[in-house]
Amino acid sequence: MMQFFRQISGKLNSNILAGLLGPSSTPQQMAFLRELQREMKQTNSMETPLNELKVTVFDLETTGFYPDKGDQIISIGAIKMKGSQIKERETFYSLVKSDLPLSNEISALTNIQDSELRNALPASEVLMNFFKFVKSDILVAHHSKHEQSFMQKTAQEAFRTKFNHRIIDTSFLIRLSGLSMKAASLEDVCYECGIEIENRHHALGDAIMTAKIWKHYLQLAQRNGFQYLQEVYEFLAKND
Repeated sequence: MMQFFRQISGKLNSNILAGLLGPSSTPQQMAFLRELQREMKQTNSMETPLNELKVTVFDLETTGFYPDKGDQIISIGAIKMKGSQIKERETFYSLVKSDLPLSNEISALTNIQDSELRNALPASEVLMNFFKFVKSDILVAHHSKHEQSFMQKTAQEAFRTKFNHRIIDTSFLIRLSGLSMKAASLEDVCYECGIEIENRHHALGDAIMTAKIWKHYLQLAQRNGFQYLQEVYEFLAKND
């Protein structure tokens, strides 16, 4: 829980600016990142009313589970929310360039082909586009440790910096329901919430389903009288 508090209170690490001071960086990129850093310093998400809380819900498709052993991101999908409103027209999706052959299993699971990845944008460009889409929003993901580990590795390789954007796992709000679903699959949580399974293992499809889960449990939190993330944090800390 304390780790969550540090994440939610954190700022975009200034190292991201230094990490981008390479020959491929542009003045426009640097200006954007400085402005993003300023915005995040001014944002106090812990005291933002839940019905005004801006988040970007995202999902990654990867070649496996172990970024430190060479597995890579092959697609990123995301959708924006404000409170429990899912902004259906504000989405992000991109394949990520890779010259490594996909296993038959991953290709069949994600419906992504090697030829598509060879022609996709490089990871550094996709990640920068993703930052521009996310801006100062909190990130939300299902089983967020998976997303966080891959984003950390990709940011380190692309920008020579740590990935310190704030991420909340869906389990944070799910715990308010009294259910123990921390390890539950996306399908299992969708079934619990009555959410239709659509476009599974497509990064944007999974992000949209995750957004519906976040909406479900955010509304539950509000019905139970919670108005701010700070209140949720304090309640869960007392009941751990």
